[in-house]
Amino acid sequence: MEDMYREIIVERYKNPAHFGELDPHDMSYQDENPLCGDNIKIDLIVKDDKVVDAKFNGHGCAISLASADLLLDEIIGKTLDEVKALTKENVLELLGIELGPVRLKCALLSLKVLKGGVYGLGGEELQLDEDE
Repeated sequence: MEDMYREIIVERYKNPAHFGELDPHDMSYQDENPLCGDNIKIDLIVKDDKVVDAKFNGHGCAISLASADLLLDEIIGKTLDEVKALTKENVLELLGIELGPVRLKCALLSLKVLKGGVYGLGGEELQLDEDE
C-alpha cells in the first residue's frame, strides 16, 4: 500500500495539478523551510467564503511539492473555516506514508503557508501547534 502512495507522490511532484499562479487572487502567501531550502507560495481565489481556485509555486523536494498539490486538491470547495481546521494529521493522511522529523517539516510547509495566508485574509493571527 505504501508503494502506491510513493507513486502518487512522485507523480504529483513530476506533474502537479495545481502548479502555477493566480492573478488576480484574494490571497497570496509564501514561506520557506530554511533547513532544506524548500520554498512554497500559495495563491487562492475565494468567493462567498469558499476556496474556488488554488495554485502553488515554488521549489523543493518531492515531499514538499506533492504535499502542496494534494493539499490544494483537498481545499478547493471548502470554506475558510474548514481550511483553518485542517491539521498536520490531515496532510499526513493525504501523503499516506510515514515520515521522519526532517521530512515532516517538508510535508507541512504547504499547510503552514496555507494557514498563514488564510488567517491573514480575516486579519486574524495565525496560531499553529508546536508540531505544525
